[in-house]
Amino acid sequence: MPKLTLLNAALLMLSAASATLRAEVRLPKLLSDHAALQREAPIHIWGWADPGESVSVTLHGQHRSAVADPLGHWEVYLAPEHAGGPYDLQVAGTNSITISDILIGDVWFASGQSNMEMPLNGFPNSAVLKNAAQEIANANHPEIRLLHIDQKASNYPLQDQPATWTQCTPETAASFSAVAYLFGRDIQEREHVPIGLIDSTWGGTPAEAWVSMDGISANASLMPVFSFWAKLADTQQDMPALHQKEQREDLAAKNANAPKPHHEWHPNLDSWAPAALFNGMVAPATPFTIKGVIWYQGETNSNNGRANMYENVFSTLISDWRREWQQGNFPFLFVQISSFKSDERETWGIVRDAQRRTLDLRNTAMAVSLDVGDPDNVHPSDKQTVAARLALAARSLAYGENIEYSGPLFREATVEGAGMRVWFDHTAGKLTSKEWSLPCFEIAGDDHRFVAATARIEGETVFVSSPLVSHPRFVRYAWANAPEATLFNAAGLPASTFTSEATPLTPCSQGCRN
Repeated sequence: MPKLTLLNAALLMLSAASATLRAEVRLPKLLSDHAALQREAPIHIWGWADPGESVSVTLHGQHRSAVADPLGHWEVYLAPEHAGGPYDLQVAGTNSITISDILIGDVWFASGQSNMEMPLNGFPNSAVLKNAAQEIANANHPEIRLLHIDQKASNYPLQDQPATWTQCTPETAASFSAVAYLFGRDIQEREHVPIGLIDSTWGGTPAEAWVSMDGISANASLMPVFSFWAKLADTQQDMPALHQKEQREDLAAKNANAPKPHHEWHPNLDSWAPAALFNGMVAPATPFTIKGVIWYQGETNSNNGRANMYENVFSTLISDWRREWQQGNFPFLFVQISSFKSDERETWGIVRDAQRRTLDLRNTAMAVSLDVGDPDNVHPSDKQTVAARLALAARSLAYGENIEYSGPLFREATVEGAGMRVWFDHTAGKLTSKEWSLPCFEIAGDDHRFVAATARIEGETVFVSSPLVSHPRFVRYAWANAPEATLFNAAGLPASTFTSEATPLTPCSQGCRN
């Protein structure tokens, strides 16, 4: 056969193979075997195919079809379904796909940094979950489905990610977010519907990495996040030499049989870039219908130079995600960071108070964790209580139960003579204390110089005074990095950190017991 004819035949074969690959209908990995789909909401099915290709979708007796656009994107919306399953999803174009064992129930997106990331089997040599072995052994729930998004930063929003759904078993749950699993288990046992949990977490990451670039750039007051990022990026040129220096110091200490030297923690540069984690770990999930979000993050934003921005960054994140998901103001439930003996370079009180102020956004709730923190470990072992408090908030906001789901929240403070009276919401009828006295209340005059104060419960209020402040103006509670939580409501839920200042002016707390 002439060479030209052979070449033409080869080109024809390559062209046919290429056309076949292009024409194959493809689904995102979020639509895989064992998936959980959101009940009682339009069911979004989407994917890719050859431009102009006709695609049909079938689920539980529903049939819809679409034509791929010029870039190969296609999508259909199926009518809402009640909880149920398992079902098969069939998608057909030039090829056919069947996705099996699909349940329809409620899907919750769990995100944040290491305290949400911490799995049931804990972090090696760092954090252990309370009753971990028993929790893992009992994690056999075929009606709960898990999807663990890989940690990935990106410069632009990704359309897909590699993780697929699994059934909840001791093996799959062991490496899954403990807070997310325990929360989902509580909700499933109460609501008796299938639960889907998406774990999208990365320890030691700042909130701005989880906000889209559109969200950041639309708010001029967030421009300092790029300054923070620039300063971190500037340190990277010496990072290889710094790592070598630390290795030499470690080796010298080992040879001298001395304790290992303490080194500063060096974050993964990619994971700190503004919008990088939204792009890689949130954007692929935004077409997927969800019930709501649970979030646990804030420790990384507690540096004194950045903590005052957290209210702005965090409220932007919530509004940004709601806009990106295009599902309205879905429930956004978050954990207030706990108590930890960090050093003077960080002010956890400002971040905790910023989280409290974020409750001004509709359909949000906060689980206070001050009383179950570990001052000596940034990863407290009691994730069960944290998850249970998130579940209380979900039961109220997402499922409509008439229950008390929050601890006391600061409403206002009024001056009474030489003292101040603090009024609270969510008292559940009365305030209580686990001690005779109420430590961690502080009072200040116009100079914002806080001093330790005497506080006593009077009904649903707290009266605070100090002989050192004759003309009080401001009051605050649990402002130290690791305060003692003593104020609770009648439902046994702890009060939040707060300050009555419009804007906190001091970087550190004085006079509050650590």
